[in-house]
Amino acid sequence: MKQSDKITALYCCLSRDDDQQGDSNSIVNQRAFLTKFAKEKGFRNLEYFVDDGYSGANFQRPDWQRMMAMVDEGKIGIVIAKDMSRIGRNYLEVGMYTEITFPQNNVRFIAVNSGVDSANQSDNEFAPFLNIINEFYVKDGSKKVRASLKLKGESGEHLTTIPPYGYVKDAENSEQWIVDDEAAQVVKRIFALCMDGNGPTQIARILKEEQVLTPSVYQDKQKRKVRCALPDNPYGWNDSTVSGILERMEYCGHTVNFKTHRQSYKIKKTIENPPDQWKIFRNTHEAIVDEETFERVQELRRNKRRPAKTGKSNLFSGVAYCADCGEKLYYCTTQNFEERQDHFVCSTSRKKGKDVCGTHFIRAMVLEKGVLKFLQILLWYISDCEDLFCEKLDAKRKEEFKKELAAKRRQLTQAQRRIEELDRLFKRIYEDNISGKINDSRFQKLSADYEKEQAELTEKMQLWEQEITKQEEEADSIEQFIRRAKKYPELTEPTPAVLHDLVNKVYVCAPDKSSGHRVQDVRISLACIGFLPESIITEMVNHAVKSRTA
Repeated sequence: MKQSDKITALYCCLSRDDDQQGDSNSIVNQRAFLTKFAKEKGFRNLEYFVDDGYSGANFQRPDWQRMMAMVDEGKIGIVIAKDMSRIGRNYLEVGMYTEITFPQNNVRFIAVNSGVDSANQSDNEFAPFLNIINEFYVKDGSKKVRASLKLKGESGEHLTTIPPYGYVKDAENSEQWIVDDEAAQVVKRIFALCMDGNGPTQIARILKEEQVLTPSVYQDKQKRKVRCALPDNPYGWNDSTVSGILERMEYCGHTVNFKTHRQSYKIKKTIENPPDQWKIFRNTHEAIVDEETFERVQELRRNKRRPAKTGKSNLFSGVAYCADCGEKLYYCTTQNFEERQDHFVCSTSRKKGKDVCGTHFIRAMVLEKGVLKFLQILLWYISDCEDLFCEKLDAKRKEEFKKELAAKRRQLTQAQRRIEELDRLFKRIYEDNISGKINDSRFQKLSADYEKEQAELTEKMQLWEQEITKQEEEADSIEQFIRRAKKYPELTEPTPAVLHDLVNKVYVCAPDKSSGHRVQDVRISLACIGFLPESIITEMVNHAVKSRTA
């Protein structure tokens, strides 16, 4: 193609940052300005390329990409922009285009107000400095935006512009979130399905089969902003979407800021911050999921139950543990097993041998029936003797709680005294080193030992303080467990939901064959309250026997 037949590209760009500068940089103004300039200079074959509302900090702009594709094809002979900042505000990339890409493709580049014309080499000497100044503008703007967002986030305001699925902005106050009832029902169902033992992949499949609209499609149909491209299948839920919903603390009614960050205004990739860097403001909007359910779901997800190679799984996988070594029990099954043949064995025994820990074999069916019977007796007892159950358990727990707290507080006091003593010892050896009583190498060894011991004690103190705080916060755990128990007045089978709500862990003991019969104890740690005292278990059993014979 002859140079005279090539296109003269008039490039116009308006970024969001330019909105504050009035109409001088408007697209209409730029078009008029460039058209007048081109006609005065006698340029022909004019074609406009316009990017309105795109950041100058990156070059992923539709018409810029279209124009550069035509440059590569040799269809464009001249590129004209109002000034260098219209091309972009990243000086390295702007320089690459203006000093390498355009010359290689025999394209003349003109930035009118910047006085740059590649046809006149002397006009281009100041261009690199203009690019650096333009980038500094973006960098400075980025710093101001970061400072503004930091101030906003630390004051408890929502940083996200689009509320999570299940919420909408209040029409009267855009800073406030209100519940979107239709979407909130789906969120509740997702949490309920997880409590029933379903993982994200299974939940996604269920929602897809029930033809529930995905969050992005639902938002789009409600005429709201959508963060991502719409899927081909409007019901095409995936496990990552479900996981994202299950992990959002916002559904408990809290505002959570600073969960992510970006390394630089040039890098758009979002990096997750560790939870200790989050800022959480509690009870800022109506909750969709109660906190107890949310915490239980997080616990379940930390202890995921993976199906066996056959695809079969058991509700006690991840719940059953060896009473001796404390490790999980493996769920063992094959395609050829009948249901009665599925069983659990100690993982330590399988990995390291029976001499390290016994097999602790127990059939899955036996375990399920045993736990079901225990829970039925427990629920009957709570239903008939709630006050007595609370009184006996509370008295037992208070006694244990008092002893544990006293022991931990003694440990704290002793540790604090030792830290103070180490401070005095350190001061003494420092003075001895200055006076020459001990040499430098001896001083360094002793001081290193003292500092190490102090650091270890400080770490232990923090741990003990956390344990004390946790115990004090769990004072109402009995009432919490009873609330859960009352949800199951007629328990006929140990479903995942029941197990997750009422049971923490199940410990399987080694079988005892001394009587000539195989006897195997199973100890059940209940959610919120742990192991029940033997006296209460005996009374529960006696109560059940009396209830049956009455």
